[in-house]
This record gives sequence, C-alpha cells and structure tokens, in this order.
Amino acid sequence: TDAHTAELAAAAARIAPAIPWHFVNNLSRLVVDPERFPDEREEMLAVGMGAVYTRTTHREPLRPPEGDPTSLLEAYFHPYAAAMTEAVEARITAAGRAVIIDVHSYPTEPLPYELHGTGPRPPVCLGTDPFHTPPELLAAAEAAFGSRVGPDGIGYDTPFAGTYVPLRHYGTDRRVTALMIEIRRDTYMSEPGGPAGPGLDTLA
Repeated sequence: TDAHTAELAAAAARIAPAIPWHFVNNLSRLVVDPERFPDEREEMLAVGMGAVYTRTTHREPLRPPEGDPTSLLEAYFHPYAAAMTEAVEARITAAGRAVIIDVHSYPTEPLPYELHGTGPRPPVCLGTDPFHTPPELLAAAEAAFGSRVGPDGIGYDTPFAGTYVPLRHYGTDRRVTALMIEIRRDTYMSEPGGPAGPGLDTLA
C-alpha cells in the first residue's frame, strides 16, 4: 500500500556501490501490517490499526473489532517476522552486522488515522530509534538526501517516527542498525494514486 516504494528501493539498489538484500512485503497492510507490534505496545491500536487492522486509513470499519486476529497473525505476520529475522541473522553471520533501511511513503495531506498528523510534513522524513540508529547512519542519509532536497527538506520522526527492527533483536542487539525513510509522495508521483514521475529516479 506504499505507492511505488518498491520501485524506488529497486532503483536505489541498482546504483548502490554494494548490492543490498531486498525484503519486500508483497501483501497490502490491510491484510496484516508486519511492522506493528502484535500486542498492546502498539499505539496505533487506538485507531484500530494494530498488526491486524479493524479500521481503514479513513477510520472506516474494515473488520469487527471483537474479531480474533490469530489466524491472520499465524498465516502472515509471524512468517514474515520469522523470515525477516532469518535474513537479518544471515547478514550478521556473514558480515558481523545488519543495516535495515525501511522505505515508506506518505501523502502531502494528513489522513484521518494519523496520530501525529499536525506536525511538519517534509519531503523526506527520517525515522530513528535511539538504540538502533547510530549517528553515522543518520549522517549518511542526511548527506544523500540533502543533495537532492536540501537540508531544510529533511525532517526527523515527523510525521512518522521510529524504524523497524525484528523483535528478537529490538532494543538488545547493537549489531542491528536501522533507519526508516519516509518520502512525501508529491516529490516523485502524482497524488493520490497516479504514476511515478522523474522525481523517483532523482530520489533514488
């Protein structure tokens, strides 16, 4: 459900000095959202958008809130989490560390589900974690995007915050570093659901 982000990540990978591993979620997050906490730690439960959504981005009913999410978690969430964890651990074994770059997009105007939609909406939002986002990873992203959108075009943890790390490593393993990159959609495509434009290659 993130518009053209798989294309954006693939374009960036093609010109990267070292070819990165790709881990792509091919399911809509209306099925499950594998980057949510699967329990009460998830703040988005407040708007019916935990690991298994009961409401849409416009806060319209999607599933009965009293429904049992177990079957969807077992069919999709847990296998995704296990595969991502396996991929991270394979990189740790091979290279001694794993760097996760989590690519997303967001609309120019806030949607009704957003809990923090009143803040700035910069062209590029860098989502960080105090444990898993070291200064050198953040600086590399700032340098890469600053040359394209300018230093004033980069925001930090607004309108979305944090970054994905497998739960097995979350908050405990500094060999796993991570950064979320949120791209405002008007910088590379026609909103709300139009084709990608030349901005995609520029950002890549």
